[in-house]
Amino acid sequence: MTTPENIILDQLQINQKIKRIAYQIYETNASEKEVIVAGIVGNGYVFAEKLVEVLKEISPLKVIICKVIINKKKPLEPVTTSLEVSEYKNKSLVLVDDVLSSGTTLIYGIKHFLEVPLKKFKTAVLVNRNHKKYPVKADFKGISLSTSIKEHIQVEFSEKGALAYLVE
Repeated sequence: MTTPENIILDQLQINQKIKRIAYQIYETNASEKEVIVAGIVGNGYVFAEKLVEVLKEISPLKVIICKVIINKKKPLEPVTTSLEVSEYKNKSLVLVDDVLSSGTTLIYGIKHFLEVPLKKFKTAVLVNRNHKKYPVKADFKGISLSTSIKEHIQVEFSEKGALAYLVE
């Protein structure tokens, strides 16, 4: 159950984080003609869609969205994308997820893209927790939190808006 005490980011704060991360992505890619925003299936993709929306408003970059399909229960299964490899090869790419907890999902996404020559490769998350079991970091992050192992961060995107909250 969501109560005011366990809300980490409300709709306004999430919108501000999205705008700030979009500007950081633009600044990093200002010399590029296009950028691929690759969202990990689920909330990562929804977050990516919101970043793409803002990027298109604030920059002249050609922004292409890509869905990254990772089986989060069986991450060793092959990762697939909605774009052909040739569509992002030798281009600037930002891999996006909603929450970076253990790093499992992000590291398997990174592994997929490391097999393709890219011009630039960055990662972006809305919430960065400090419980990583893999040496992975987010280049762009909305908020960093130190939480207990038992606590989880839930992000909800809906028609009514968006919320990030703590679940025990």
